[in-house]
Amino acid sequence: MRSAHSSKLIADGEKLAQMPKKKYIVTLTDEERAELEKLVNKGKNPADKVNHARILLLADTNQSGGGWKDRDISQALKISVATIERVRQRLVEEGLEGALGRKTPQKKRQHRLDGKQEAHLIALTCSSPPDGQGRWTLRMLAEQMVALDHVQTVSHETIRQT
Repeated sequence: MRSAHSSKLIADGEKLAQMPKKKYIVTLTDEERAELEKLVNKGKNPADKVNHARILLLADTNQSGGGWKDRDISQALKISVATIERVRQRLVEEGLEGALGRKTPQKKRQHRLDGKQEAHLIALTCSSPPDGQGRWTLRMLAEQMVALDHVQTVSHETIRQT
């Protein structure tokens, strides 16, 4: 991980205030910079990818004058500071492609009902509702699945998502 240590100084050299240390510093190679500039200037690319490329180009500490501050990038590109911080972090942790692409979900949700239980739920749903009811509700289905010993417990929300 890269880090920087800087403090804000006023003209006469007195320390004004300790700036928060940047945890994720963007330092692009000439090849990476050329690739990002090409992405921004040519062809059709998704807007988020182009915006992330612009963020990285402006935040690059290897450019003349150093990298822009997150606040300045935010105002120039009309993008939240949080997004800028996430793009910086993803560049350092995942590399250039990780910073430009959309974040993929970490894990898929696990099914709470197995195939046999789902089959019982479908059969129950297709059956006639209890006397006095015009249709099955999610809560009634959940209660009936437990009453018939197909599951020990199940919520109406699990029934809805199945």
